[in-house]
Formats: sequence, C-alpha cells, structure tokens
Amino acid sequence: MARQAATLDDLVQQARTHAPIRVAVVAAEQGLVLKTVQEAASLGLIEPRLIGDRDAILACAKQAGVDLVRTGKADAVMKGRIHTDAFMRALLDAEHGLRVSGQRVSHVFMVDIPTYPKLLAITDAAINITPDLNAKAQILQNAIVLLRHLGIETPKVAVLSAVETVNPAIVSTLDAACLALMAKRGQIAGAIVDGPLAFDNAISADAAREKGIVSEVAGDVDILLVPDLVSGNILAKNLEYLAGATAAGLVMGLSAPVVLSSRADPPAARLAGLALAVLTHRSAPSLPDTECAAEPESAIHCAAQPETACGPIGA
Repeated sequence: MARQAATLDDLVQQARTHAPIRVAVVAAEQGLVLKTVQEAASLGLIEPRLIGDRDAILACAKQAGVDLVRTGKADAVMKGRIHTDAFMRALLDAEHGLRVSGQRVSHVFMVDIPTYPKLLAITDAAINITPDLNAKAQILQNAIVLLRHLGIETPKVAVLSAVETVNPAIVSTLDAACLALMAKRGQIAGAIVDGPLAFDNAISADAAREKGIVSEVAGDVDILLVPDLVSGNILAKNLEYLAGATAAGLVMGLSAPVVLSSRADPPAARLAGLALAVLTHRSAPSLPDTECAAEPESAIHCAAQPETACGPIGA
C-alpha cells in the first residue's frame, strides 16, 4: 500500500508516480478547465481528450494560452462547462451510459481541512438523496474501495447522526448501529465502522471521552458516512466556507472514474480530482454554451438523483 496522503497535494504527487491516464473532458470550452487540463498533462497525470464545440474550445484555449486538443478513447471522465444534472443523466443512462450491473453509484468528497491532520472522506453528499440501510451499506463500500486505492488499508468510518445513542425515533441512529454490526460480521468489508456518532464525537477523541464513548474511530476518522444528501452537502459546504477546506470528489460505481468538478472549483481541487481518477484507475485496471466565463457555483455541489438512477441494475 502507498503512504497515506495527508493533503490534496499529496494525492497529486502520489498520482505522478503512475503512468498518465486518458481523460475525456466533457464540455471543455472553459478557460479554467483547459488550464487545469494543461497543468495535469504537464505533470504527467493525464492525456486529455476534449469533447465539446470545437470552435469554442479552440477560442477558449487561445484566450487561456493553452494548446491542447486531442481525440480518442478515455480511461476516465471529467465534467467541464456542463450542468451537473445533464452530465450525470448521460452517465447514468442504463443503455448508453457507464452503469455497471449490480453496482450502486455514489460520490465521495476527499476534503483537505487545515485543522484536521489528514484527508477526510465525506459520502454521499452529492448523488444519493435519502439512502436506506441497504443503500448506505453500498455507498460505504464504495468509499472504502476508494480509500484503499489511496493507500489506506483499513479506513476508520464514522456513521453520523445527530446523537451517539440509538434512538428509535431517529432512523439514522438505527441505520448506523446496523452498519457497525454489519462491518463486524463481514457484511461490509475492509473498514472499522462505528456509529451512531455525532459529528463532534467522530472528529474529536476528547469530545468522545467526555461522553464516555469508547471508540477506535473517534478522533482518527477517515470516512464520514452522512445520513442523507442534504446533511452531507451542508456539512461539506460548512467545511469549505467556514473552515477553509478544499474538496475534490469522485463518482464511484461506474465503469470508469468520473471527476464531478464544479465550475467554481479552485485549481487545487480540480487537479486533485484528476489525481483521484489516476489512482483509482491504476489501482483497479480492470474497471473495464460557448463563453469562457465561469458561472457562480459552489465548489461543493450535488447531482441529486432518484433512487432508480443510483441503485443496482440488472442481476
């Protein structure tokens, strides 16, 4: 296993040790997108395949001082200047998209927080709206797979709720307790799982001790499994805007890594997203409008999808 990355820049440096992957950038006609692609290519992370209006791409490339236009097949996909819902609808199409039979699609943010000593994964704050217990188990397994690709052999997982005790009136506490037991029984593989935990108890060993909680996870958590998309998205945006965090995200469960970048993402987040795609692809090689100006949008965003779009298809 590779050394665990503590920051998003560590992910980029880790990805540079691998051969570049071919990345299809959908709707690439945006200056910031093209600059990110150029930087990633210069670092040896990717070989870009730009998809979109050719004239618009060329115009944006000229304006941004970029000379990158290529065609061909791709190992990963990156969102460019296209609305997230349209992008995801195409990828999730059962007949023509990147769906894998029997596999749930979910999203993981890798968050670099100045006040936390390592990268923190948050899932799912972008795709699955109100997952039930079975869906949460699949979402969690996807996140565990990603962290193992990043060199974290046995990630520590906190299943979040509002409180740290099981309360039948709060469904997320019941789900959390079940998920913790499922991990102990091997139904969820490759991680140490504890829950329910409130956010303070998950992130702080001192807070857990004050409440008499004995936990291998508290204060050393790698993955936060949130109760639903709304709570997860609020948490991620709070960290971004109030704690100075930077987040890079990856869609899991498709036949190729998908970088769900926002038009407001800072360069570091975009580059780290591509690094995540490189590390995921290389660790799992078998996984078989034209203006250049960016539109205002949070760097932490979502592509809320109905359950039928996210859940397993086929046998």
